[in-house]
Amino acid sequence: MAVEGSVPSAGAIVPHLVVRDTGEALAFYEKAFDAKLLYRSPSPSGDGEHMHLKVWNSLFQISTEEPEFRRRRVEGALLASPETLGGSTCLFQVAVPDVDAAFKRAVDEGASPALPPTDMFWGDRYCWLRDPFGHMWALTEIREVLSPREVEERMRAFTVQMKGTGETV
Repeated sequence: MAVEGSVPSAGAIVPHLVVRDTGEALAFYEKAFDAKLLYRSPSPSGDGEHMHLKVWNSLFQISTEEPEFRRRRVEGALLASPETLGGSTCLFQVAVPDVDAAFKRAVDEGASPALPPTDMFWGDRYCWLRDPFGHMWALTEIREVLSPREVEERMRAFTVQMKGTGETV
């Protein structure tokens, strides 16, 4: 859907998140990720709504979960929220200028920490968050740009280190 002010660049992937309550989701994304609402409308069924948001430099959409309506309209497809599914099937990764600040802000606004900000072997400062609606977010701050060989060498060293601590790799 190309709505004035929220047209994605050609070839851009625009995630479409399904939630139980779009109003709560909008409030969280505005506070935690400084989201900007670009478009909002009721859904065709009248039982929910649809929104376009911008977070950092990315567009994404959120819609109210409407399983019965969706089953009738698209056979075999059930667009359900992670709350209904009992987990998320994907991870949204976003590069941010300051992972620690973005992580803290999101947690302060209600996200659950899944992996705290950590310096990773591939050169990024990296973390995972679960938003209050069950969607998983990976926030990353690029600290070093490495060659594939450097990443492989660091990964081998990391694997050896993890095996030495008894942790699963």
